[in-house]
Amino acid sequence: QGCNPLAETGRSKLQNQRAVLNQQILRAVRMRAGAENLLRATTNNKVREQVLLELSFVNSDLQILKEELEGLNISVEVYQNTEETFSIPLVPLGLKETKEVDFTLPLKDFILEHYSEDGSEYEDEIADLMDLRQACRTPSRDEAGIEMLMSYFLQLGYVENRFFPPTRHMGVLFTWYDSFTGVPVCQQNLLLEKASVLFNIGALYTQIGTRCNRQTQTGLQNAVDAFQRAAGVLSYLKETFTHTPSYDMSPAMLNVLVKMMLAQARECVFEQMGLPGIRNEFFTLVKMTQEVAKVGEVYMLVNTAMNQEPVKENIPYSWSKLAQIKSDHYKALAHYFIATILCDHELQSGDDEDQQEKAFSKLYDYMPEGVIVLTVLKDKVQRKQLGKAHLRKAIVYHEEALRVCGLCKKLRNIDVLQEVLTAAHKRSLLKYTQQETEDDFLSLIQAPDILPKTEHKIETIAPQFSKVKVKDFFHRLGPLTVFSAKQRWTAPRTIRIHHEVGELGFSLKGGSPVQIYCLDPLCSAASLGLKEGDYIVSVGGEDCKWLGVNEVLEKLKSVGEQPVEMAVIS
Repeated sequence: QGCNPLAETGRSKLQNQRAVLNQQILRAVRMRAGAENLLRATTNNKVREQVLLELSFVNSDLQILKEELEGLNISVEVYQNTEETFSIPLVPLGLKETKEVDFTLPLKDFILEHYSEDGSEYEDEIADLMDLRQACRTPSRDEAGIEMLMSYFLQLGYVENRFFPPTRHMGVLFTWYDSFTGVPVCQQNLLLEKASVLFNIGALYTQIGTRCNRQTQTGLQNAVDAFQRAAGVLSYLKETFTHTPSYDMSPAMLNVLVKMMLAQARECVFEQMGLPGIRNEFFTLVKMTQEVAKVGEVYMLVNTAMNQEPVKENIPYSWSKLAQIKSDHYKALAHYFIATILCDHELQSGDDEDQQEKAFSKLYDYMPEGVIVLTVLKDKVQRKQLGKAHLRKAIVYHEEALRVCGLCKKLRNIDVLQEVLTAAHKRSLLKYTQQETEDDFLSLIQAPDILPKTEHKIETIAPQFSKVKVKDFFHRLGPLTVFSAKQRWTAPRTIRIHHEVGELGFSLKGGSPVQIYCLDPLCSAASLGLKEGDYIVSVGGEDCKWLGVNEVLEKLKSVGEQPVEMAVIS
């Protein structure tokens, strides 16, 4: 079962708003298409002027609606954990919305036409399929919700094989709305349906990730796992469904979303490391510097990817700006940590010089001209100068993060984001003022860039469909290897078998269903129309599509000398 769609939770309100916006965008798109058609068809100048005026109104309405949809996509605070937290919000994906689908008539007709069975006998199975689809529109934000969506995805594999032949359409129209533009996409095959369900599995994992309590090690580990699984599902979607007609599922967009989810997993790993508190100790700070520099680097790559065509047109502007802010923020933290190493840790007589030099030199790709690592570590003045250079760079990055945040209206309204950025900025400023000396204007040294490095591997986790056990709703139709939409066969024929001196006149072979084998062309069954290779579907009125050779033979011989009716198909 899905969640109650009428429940007044923050998340359901957002999804309901999304559904309403999708409908409004659909109306606006139709009006625009109509106006453009009229513009092409008419030569009357007065009509053209009116249509152009109407088009400008429709286009501005459409722009406003799309901005509202973007507002929903950045409503990140609704999805975060309810505990008081002092962390930068993580971004979840909203679920794609769909219209209801009625499978009843198309499937019943196909069962009668293709399988020669009464479709009304499968009403319960069709109802189960429709109930499962309906529940998948409002999945719960936990493992049970994921399992339900995966069950439906796997069930669609069975449905496709049973009812959707590759050469014709079934007359079932699937409509899904683009998560970013709100524009509907319709298809008559199951490609769009399966791809959209996969997208929603990925989206649900992102919502589970953002919901985790980031104040505990367990919560952060669960968040890392959820974002890696989200990336895995979206990556699988990109590789498996390469021609989806929806912008949000295009290869370029999915590539960006995978990068974004892995960046968020990386961010949670850094938070895990810092959760017990960061010890002000040389080697601990070296490690944290490189880890946080790695977070800054991956967010820089996410921001770059978001600003490439064709993704740039449809990705929410606020997402791109948040990636830029996080990149600057975490780069600033890296420079702050390295400055703390330089300003707070003088090389003592008991310290291992070689180890410190080796660890410190790995932080840089290059050193400024004339600067030698060991000399810096030993010389108090040089340490302070390089430390202050890193603090200056940290402050520049902090100020840039705050500036970009101030430029984006949606991000400006997220209080916790402003608080985290401001607190980090003030801390760097305080550290800098503590190092002030009168000869400061003589220090012209530039802080070198920090080499990102991590000991924690973050990669996609592929969806594990094999762990979800699903029973084919239409199991009664028979084994899928034979009874599928791709296969063509005759309607069932009834053969009346008479035992001839204890012999049937044929043998049986195969698994389920069994086939006629070594048929004697002179036996009575052959004269009644039985053919070599026919499949037996029932004996004495009892369905035997799932029975093996021994079980069917037993049924045939159990009637003794009495004739028995057997239904076969070719």
